[in-house]
Amino acid sequence: MSVRINPSILSADFVNLERDLGVISSADFAHIDVMDNHFVPNLTFGPQMVGRLQDVSPIPLDVHLMIENPERWAPTYAELGAFSVTFHAESTTDPVALARRLRAIGARAGLAIKPGTDIEPYLDLLPEFDQILVMTVEPGFGGQSFIADVMPKLDALAAANTRLGLDVWLQVDGGITLDTIVIAAEHGANTFVAGSSVYNAPDRDQAILELRHAATSASVHRH
Repeated sequence: MSVRINPSILSADFVNLERDLGVISSADFAHIDVMDNHFVPNLTFGPQMVGRLQDVSPIPLDVHLMIENPERWAPTYAELGAFSVTFHAESTTDPVALARRLRAIGARAGLAIKPGTDIEPYLDLLPEFDQILVMTVEPGFGGQSFIADVMPKLDALAAANTRLGLDVWLQVDGGITLDTIVIAAEHGANTFVAGSSVYNAPDRDQAILELRHAATSASVHRH
């Protein structure tokens, strides 16, 4: 099973984003957190900024929309060329319709679930998505501690993937370190957002390599 490491530029230097995208070229994707100061109490980037990041990034963009009204904004990010656009279950009324729009534009469609949101209603909708993001912290700020209580959601998603014969990527975001990546991988996660554990490391490539190795070893043991 392939493992994907997606460093979050929330932990990068915002004045030197082009440089800080360049230092993670050994990663699979750059994770871009779009926050609107409404859905979450923080404000980051909008379409104009993400369009420029798309122009200069050496790796594809994995855009995570922590915003209200994703029906209005999510297609814009797909049109900008983002490889993957993930929106929150809690902020949309018709996640399937939005996922289909994103796929029609050419992006992978992702659905994000906050720690307190029940996964059960979404399990039968898995064929409509390319990725499910299980938040392992409350969305809004980087540097928080991993919430292990959400691991049963990953178990349920992994089981549904198997039952439905799907390969929906199972992503985790929040508090991912060399220790917690093993826990998440053992529960079926295969796509990992790591912010401070990559950007605060002296050697970013080495940090990405170590995270990848830890997750790969754990997922092998799981099977």
